[in-house]
Amino acid sequence: MDYQAELEETQRSLREVTLMIEQSQGELTKLTQRNTAITAHLQQVQKGSSPDEVKMAYDSALDAQQRLFVMRGQLEKLQNDKTHLEKYKAALESLTSNNNSTEGEAQGSEKGQMAGIEMIVNAQEAERQRLSRQMHDGPAQALSNFILQTEIAMRLLDADPALAKEELANLKSSAMGTFQKVRNYIFELRPMMLDDLGLVPTLRKYADAFKEQSNLDVSLSITGAERRLEPYLEVMIFRATQELLGNASRHSQATLVKVQVDMGNENIRVSVDDNGKGFDPEILKQSSNLGLKLIRERSEMLGGGFDIDSMAGSGARITFSVPAK
Repeated sequence: MDYQAELEETQRSLREVTLMIEQSQGELTKLTQRNTAITAHLQQVQKGSSPDEVKMAYDSALDAQQRLFVMRGQLEKLQNDKTHLEKYKAALESLTSNNNSTEGEAQGSEKGQMAGIEMIVNAQEAERQRLSRQMHDGPAQALSNFILQTEIAMRLLDADPALAKEELANLKSSAMGTFQKVRNYIFELRPMMLDDLGLVPTLRKYADAFKEQSNLDVSLSITGAERRLEPYLEVMIFRATQELLGNASRHSQATLVKVQVDMGNENIRVSVDDNGKGFDPEILKQSSNLGLKLIRERSEMLGGGFDIDSMAGSGARITFSVPAK
């Protein structure tokens, strides 16, 4: 890696994020003032106004609070990005300094260790950011809406019971949908059945859930002796399979994905085969796909292997293996 070039690119990104934070803070101030004004208007409307006027005022308040909530989430994400970039910049500055001051095999070893640590940290941060965005755009925003819907229903109970009942029905429907999303997020974070039942049942459940959520035709086949493995192996294999399915859904434009798990006596071998647009494996060396690089590194660190069989326009098959013991 050209650490100096990477450092310059990180500094540029840091400047851009800092500017976006300043702009977002200004917009947040305006939205806060607007929300305060709308809330004051709502309090006035509640005194002697018709149900329709109250409903319109509540809709305006709901819209204002949603905009404010989204802007706060955007600002929080930008601040997290800035923190991550600052840490990455400090690490690159350290690596650049070491590169200029030391030479030899010890230096190469240190670089390799730092690059491995950097890859793991970046992959973890990318996953945290993804989950943060999902939580912000899904359950967090929904919970904010629930509060306002509840207030609307409470105000309408006396003025228009039928409309209040309709609002409560909408609230129940929204709550059920959000509850399912939360369950899905928990499963992605750490499926409890991985600890209780093991790798194979968890993969089967995840494949079924992924098929339903992504609209991909996902098939899973298991060969060999189904059994429990060491906990660290089960976690590694599940996370790697999860990453490969996610890549197929997000990037490959595939309609069919086949997952094959061979639980041999000596090695566990997993292949994920899709009929998507494919890619040139050489491009991966210059790409920022931390997920695939991390799977390769962990597989090889455990004494296994990693292989990509793909070309543009003809799908992709990604295979990794790890020793069974």
